[in-house]
Amino acid sequence: MLEEFDDDTTDESTRRRSRRRMGWGRRLTVSVLAFLLLVVIGIGGYAWFLSSKVDRNLARENLLGDARSQTETTTGKKLVDDAGTNYLLIGSDARPGETASRADVIQLVHVDADHDNVWIIHFPRDLYVPVPGHGKNKINAAYAYGGPTLLIQTIEKATNVHIDHVAQIGFKGFEKLTDDMGGVDIYVPQAFDEKGYGSWSKGMNHMNGTQARHYVQERHQLKNGDIDRGKNQQAWILAMFKKAKTQGVLTNPVTITKLVGDISDNLAVDDGFTSGYMTSLAYSLRDLDTQNITFYTAPYTGFGNEGAAGSVDYVDEAGLEKLSDGLRKDDMSGVPNGRVGAAS
Repeated sequence: MLEEFDDDTTDESTRRRSRRRMGWGRRLTVSVLAFLLLVVIGIGGYAWFLSSKVDRNLARENLLGDARSQTETTTGKKLVDDAGTNYLLIGSDARPGETASRADVIQLVHVDADHDNVWIIHFPRDLYVPVPGHGKNKINAAYAYGGPTLLIQTIEKATNVHIDHVAQIGFKGFEKLTDDMGGVDIYVPQAFDEKGYGSWSKGMNHMNGTQARHYVQERHQLKNGDIDRGKNQQAWILAMFKKAKTQGVLTNPVTITKLVGDISDNLAVDDGFTSGYMTSLAYSLRDLDTQNITFYTAPYTGFGNEGAAGSVDYVDEAGLEKLSDGLRKDDMSGVPNGRVGAAS
């Protein structure tokens, strides 16, 4: 069943209030940074940037590592290429000189085989899953243990979904990226008023870069904590996409130059993610509209505490199987709780 984007479908207790507050740039959703790079440039007709400015600024690394050598899931199923293409987008809390960090934003973007639909799945950072070689832990611990390669292996083994490409994003350009677009209109489903995070009433609100950053950072006064924060982050993705589609935004060469610069300055992709591939993908998605973008949260059953792992979200195994099956078959009609972009 598909729901309105601003619908609340789960209930979490007022847990997690004792967790430490995070740095603003460490918890922001990142999908739109890569998503805009791949989509709106094609919409605006500026694909030539991908072979010039992006190639100069974009970092390419061996982010996939030896993940391709892993062929079996935790259930022993053979990992096979599924329909469509899966892009894993990671936002980490790494600081300069650090060799280990946590992946606090994990978004899986699936583009269907016909390039008519995009599904974006948020994996909560506290999802309690088996991490190969390390037992069960929070999903973001996989990144701390083994970087993108181990995180990819963890998701592939848990879901039996093949990851084709990966992007790792820094966050310092978040506010500037939002401001480059002239701010965005975001639907606020839960009003809150907290020092350092802003004061917002329920309904549509216009936010500049600083305000949007505070909004997607907030979790303390949200009914479902980090789960609802993930939804708010996805609402920002949708708002940015809508603004990018607005007449005049991407026909302005100054705007597109700033956007591409801010995105490429803060993005690293796997070494197979070439500018030619990006150009082709952007062009194929040029007609994508909001009703063809659906957002999900990886299914969970509840919350608890698991020793050294701390506060965790327990996986809904049956729900995850439905999600995985939908992704592999390019058919999400049987996957519940989708939030259609056009409904927000």
